[in-house]
Amino acid sequence: MKVDVKNPDGTAMTWHSATQPVGSALRIAPEFVASVVDEDAGVETTIEAHYNTDEGRYIVTTILNRATRPDFDHQALRRTASAAIVQAAVPNCIAVRLSDEPDSTWTTIADLTSTEGRIIPPWMAATAVKRGMKDERMEVVEILYGAAALAGTPPVRAVQVELDIPHRTASDWIKKARDAGRLEGMSYTVGRQADG
Repeated sequence: MKVDVKNPDGTAMTWHSATQPVGSALRIAPEFVASVVDEDAGVETTIEAHYNTDEGRYIVTTILNRATRPDFDHQALRRTASAAIVQAAVPNCIAVRLSDEPDSTWTTIADLTSTEGRIIPPWMAATAVKRGMKDERMEVVEILYGAAALAGTPPVRAVQVELDIPHRTASDWIKKARDAGRLEGMSYTVGRQADG
């Protein structure tokens, strides 16, 4: 899904937009506007979402569907996939530093990988699962947990899939990251529907 993510003022979403600290090393944009065009249906969906500190995730506050051509799919106009749009947009709204060096720059998670459907690049996943790479692992778990929880999707599943590890291991690594204080400001309640 190709999503266009902007700041509420219409400017492009960049790492500069991520001003709200969460976790131990992440910053997020406090709000965003994301648009997706379904060419087959002839419908554009635009959402606006705001980070809610009590919920520990983004909450959709506005949904706008509009036809992009006269012969649009009337049924598609009534259906809204806000959760999928939020999930696709969130990596553009999270910034991280890949180095502790004083002159290192921030980058968005979306800029880390060009692989559709992935949150982190393969090299980062490979480093995280190596034995003895505890700090790197915790950083990656924080990124993956943040991207999933902020979008309202299951973080354990995200860690499991991205790192190609068993569910039990993913749960354990998330617990260790939480105990280390790396997941502050981000939460996911098991069984909660991803309503954006």
